[in-house]
Amino acid sequence: MEKDLRIEEVREQAEGYFRRGEFFCSEAVVHAINGFMGWPYPAEVTRMASAFPIGLGKSGCLCGAVSGGAMALGMVYGRRHGEPMDARMFPVSARLHDHVKSLYKSTCCRVMVKDFEFASPERKEHCVRITGEVAAWVAERILEEEEKR
Repeated sequence: MEKDLRIEEVREQAEGYFRRGEFFCSEAVVHAINGFMGWPYPAEVTRMASAFPIGLGKSGCLCGAVSGGAMALGMVYGRRHGEPMDARMFPVSARLHDHVKSLYKSTCCRVMVKDFEFASPERKEHCVRITGEVAAWVAERILEEEEKR
């Protein structure tokens, strides 16, 4: 029960950041996950996610929430200079991709929002939900990793 509450809290935080206009999708995921992890990185790490919204700099390609989720996974499974790659990094990133694709039929921003007018509140709410879903999925992976220790 505690695990589910923590996951929902992260979902709501990420969604709230985006809904209120404090961050875009990728930034909201990175910021929420950094906080969820107890701020192991300075809050400024969120700036690294600022190029990814609206499909990588408004290009409409890879969903910003997915990009932010991959960056957040890097906070857990990433390496430092001179270290070997953590064997879990690529499989967990691929699972994130596959999870989003199974829910939304794509990870391409323009495909995921094609049924909405871009400036509409409905499109924004759709993207808010995707952002929350990615943050919750990443938080669940982090908690699973903690349970293994």
